[in-house]
Amino acid sequence: MRITDPEIKHLIHLALSEDIGSGDVTSELLLGSQPSGQAVIVAKQEGVLAGLPVARMVFRTVNPRVVFRMLKRDGERIRKGEKVALVRGKIQGILSAERTALNLLQRLSGVASLTASYVEKVKGTKTKILDTRKTTPGLRVLEKYAVKTGGGENHRMGLFDMILIKENHIKAVGGMSKAIMRARSEPRKEKVEVEVRNLSEVREAVESKPDWIMLDNMRSHQMRKAVRMIRSVSRAVKIEASGSVNLKNVRKIALTGVDFISVGALTHSAPALDMSLTLSEPQAQI
Repeated sequence: MRITDPEIKHLIHLALSEDIGSGDVTSELLLGSQPSGQAVIVAKQEGVLAGLPVARMVFRTVNPRVVFRMLKRDGERIRKGEKVALVRGKIQGILSAERTALNLLQRLSGVASLTASYVEKVKGTKTKILDTRKTTPGLRVLEKYAVKTGGGENHRMGLFDMILIKENHIKAVGGMSKAIMRARSEPRKEKVEVEVRNLSEVREAVESKPDWIMLDNMRSHQMRKAVRMIRSVSRAVKIEASGSVNLKNVRKIALTGVDFISVGALTHSAPALDMSLTLSEPQAQI
């Protein structure tokens, strides 16, 4: 994913339309003469920064002539009170873009910060932290960018880029082996992953030879047995743990030997990283 993708530009236009609507009546009334000025974006919490290029796109969408200077880079750890960017241009445009830019910057930095916490917990193991599809509608491409910025990895982007056979698919088809067989019935480029809930299902899944096996809501002792069972047959199958993962138990899960741990909380429960934009006093220099 690239920050310049048309999808992101479209998202920004929608967000600005939602906020500005027919016009920023306050700024238009008070700043009709269009004075120029400068502002600084400041972090109000410690965390990992993500979304500065997106914030720049927001300001430049409102006013293409605005100057946006990044003082930090995405992926950097920032401290409370640190300046992350300077914005110069027409004050009316800066204030009209402010909330949309900060909303996106805070949201993405929050996702990156939480992801970094999970990645730190599994440090020293071979396990990678994955995101899920539990994202804010419309923001998936940006939230998955933030996960990568925080040191995590992206699972599938959507329903179109991986075959993931879950409990309801198995029920609908009439069995796990039948579901995997049907998924393999014609040559496709997508990997095939199957969700299992117990050791009996692990055994059945291994026999059907999927590319990935997801251990769903298993206890750690069951996961260890499942990993041994899978590895006794294949070293190539990727093993993913999922369900009820948190910062307290993620390392214990990683030590079972799984390749990946998927964490829905990275995107559905990440708190925003608070930031503010403040205009400089007239004639003041930043």
